[in-house]
Amino acid sequence: MDRTKPLVSVVVKALNEEAHVAVAIESAIAALEGMNGEIILADGLSTDRTVEIAKTYPIKIVSLNRTEDRSCGAGAQLGYQYSAGEYVCLIDGDMRLHQGFLPAAIQALEQNPNLAGVGGIIVEREEDNLEYVKRAGSSDPDRQPGFVTRLDCGGVYRRSAIETVGYLADRNLHGWEEFELGARIHAQARSLARINHPAVDHFGHQGSAYRLLLQRVLSRYAFGTGEALRAALGQKHFAFVVHHQAKIIGLWIAVYAWWFSAAAAPFLAGTVRQAVAAFAAIILLPLVAMIVRCRSVRVGIYSVAAWNVYALCFIPGFLRRRVDPTLWIESRRIDHSREIVPRLVDAR
Repeated sequence: MDRTKPLVSVVVKALNEEAHVAVAIESAIAALEGMNGEIILADGLSTDRTVEIAKTYPIKIVSLNRTEDRSCGAGAQLGYQYSAGEYVCLIDGDMRLHQGFLPAAIQALEQNPNLAGVGGIIVEREEDNLEYVKRAGSSDPDRQPGFVTRLDCGGVYRRSAIETVGYLADRNLHGWEEFELGARIHAQARSLARINHPAVDHFGHQGSAYRLLLQRVLSRYAFGTGEALRAALGQKHFAFVVHHQAKIIGLWIAVYAWWFSAAAAPFLAGTVRQAVAAFAAIILLPLVAMIVRCRSVRVGIYSVAAWNVYALCFIPGFLRRRVDPTLWIESRRIDHSREIVPRLVDAR
């Protein structure tokens, strides 16, 4: 790669991604062909072979110093603070970047000076996990071509726009960091867009969706909605966050009301039989409704389970103490001398 100031910095966020990190890095190398760019692996102190594999490539590798700093926001900001490109492309370690996306995204940014960032089409490659089945079946407008509120699963950002809003990602957020960034960008009267061009293949978590749900609790990813709302308190982008989180916050309030109703039903019924019937009816109503709506027993039950988990985690997320997101994240660069570019992996 050209050692002068790069046009594009590709930041690959990773935590224990030994199964996918080679594909992610090699796809970035291929995507940067003919361009002046750099690749930065931002590692969250992986305990598997992620860093060892990354060392076989001519890239920059940076790592957190402390496990307690791990978060989705910290991973993105970690890579950004070591980057130098005029444009910053953000992907996860379980993604494959499509060739042709970077030039198309940069062209869109150059044609529209008001655009702060550009994403593309996300191709979900995990077809068994209920989380991704549910996601693939949704009609989320933020995943469709056109102007969007956020760039989930990464995108290409204009560095000058990021500097205007202070930082790329809030280190305090364990989830919803792209939404929070989008809120700050829109508060500055800038916009984000998704172009009709494949951006990444996403190889999501395999196995049980419930295991993934538990992992999201343990990693505090499920705290994201509460953390994002807390981050917006007193800020210019607060109204944007409330407006675009209103549906989700309303859902959590409905879940809390559901819990209260189920708990209160036995005390309001006249007999034990009536109490049992009322409690069962309250518990089963949303389950049946979602099964009918999703046209699937498995997806319907999982949806209700996910509601409960995220509603429960919203509260500690909102109450969680914050660190100044503009501070430098304690980290180090991992030196390695190998300049080997292996044969590109076929990740189909």
